[in-house]
Amino acid sequence: MRFKQELDLYLQFIKLEKGLSQNSVVSYENDLRRYLDFLTTEYKFTDLSGVSLTHIESFLDFLIDNELLSASSLARNISSIRGFHEFAMVEGYTKANPAELIELPKKAKKLPEILNPEEIFAMLDSPDTSKPAGIRDKAILECLYGTGMRVSELTDLQTDRLFFEIGFIRVIGKGSKERLVPVGEHAQDALEHYIEHVRPLFFKPEKAEKAKNKVFLNQRGGALTRMSVWNIVQKAAKAADITKNVYPHIFRHSFATHLLEGGADLRAVQEMLGHSSILTTEIYTHVDRSLLHQVHKQFHPRA
Repeated sequence: MRFKQELDLYLQFIKLEKGLSQNSVVSYENDLRRYLDFLTTEYKFTDLSGVSLTHIESFLDFLIDNELLSASSLARNISSIRGFHEFAMVEGYTKANPAELIELPKKAKKLPEILNPEEIFAMLDSPDTSKPAGIRDKAILECLYGTGMRVSELTDLQTDRLFFEIGFIRVIGKGSKERLVPVGEHAQDALEHYIEHVRPLFFKPEKAEKAKNKVFLNQRGGALTRMSVWNIVQKAAKAADITKNVYPHIFRHSFATHLLEGGADLRAVQEMLGHSSILTTEIYTHVDRSLLHQVHKQFHPRA
């Protein structure tokens, strides 16, 4: 039962927060079901807490020995397992990620898809702010783009972590790591308007303990879920006539890319995103090569 619960939650996470397509989700599900069946059959595990690197390597040897996968499919299986174990660790199901030392086959990193500023602005302007839910939705979209927060960080955001007097939000990220993120004028205005005029309408005293002072509430007084945020983003994308694959995490990609294209320091963006390694942040420096050509042409003596 534990395996099924952990897998179901992970599949929901990669669909709603990571924005993977239904085909990708099905592929990951097939990979992980085979992996969990192996752990159950060979080692009698019922949850991830006792799984070690040795067990994972044994599973990969099984796949290779039986020639069940192509090289690209094997790489995807490794990626699936690493992501699943990382999710389990972040969510508190296990204390460590035994798969983090497994190296993926070398291949070019896929650049994250982003929205351009005009597309972002169209989505930010799409909620109907004549209605309470629209005011909340605008605050959510402004907060995602204005801070680069992950969806899980946004849904976990609490009222005592807002420091509007200095223009910062205290974000609790992966592994319970804390960071201070500038909120930005537009996002702060939208948040303050929502908190002052709409949140009191949604707040239900009988659900106060369950909501735990969460900033974003649904209209029944409960804490907003990842699924709700995904739906809000989808609705905004449709209203803005955007045909790209739009999902909550694309705001984070766009946030980082737009800052770096505007000349922001890489280390500062790393800190705002909460990346433990600057190598993770560096991928955003490769998104728009045309900007580099423009700078080179403008400033190089031999251009």
